[in-house]
Amino acid sequence: MKGHGSQYERKKEAAISALLTQRSIEDAARVIGVGVSTLRRWMRIPEFDAAHRQVRRDAMWQSIARLQQNSGAAVSTILKIMVDLNASASSRLRAAERVFEYGLRGMETEDIHARVSALERAADLSKSSGRFSRSDDVPTLHYDERGR
Repeated sequence: MKGHGSQYERKKEAAISALLTQRSIEDAARVIGVGVSTLRRWMRIPEFDAAHRQVRRDAMWQSIARLQQNSGAAVSTILKIMVDLNASASSRLRAAERVFEYGLRGMETEDIHARVSALERAADLSKSSGRFSRSDDVPTLHYDERGR
């Protein structure tokens, strides 16, 4: 958008904000005072697209952070249902399945994190020593070997 200078920048910021807060592209265009075709054209500009995706990503991370902050309450609720003899058997079973599923998923995530960390350390060592790491330099954790 050559020749538009700071006016385009202000409109771009307003457009990205509107795209996040309005229900549709048409509503976003109306709110910022541009045509729908103009907004769609802007959305095809790589810099606009990258900025729009980054703002959406930032908003999603804020939402995820809020969920994580309140995960303790969610865990308490699941555990209460699991042991509540007044809850239906299907509710207690579902809560127990969730505890098991989330526990297993947490272990898998920890395992993946440990493996990635080991790979990163091996890559750093390889870079600093000027040699390439062999795959047997990286520890492998097999799920059937955990806890035995």
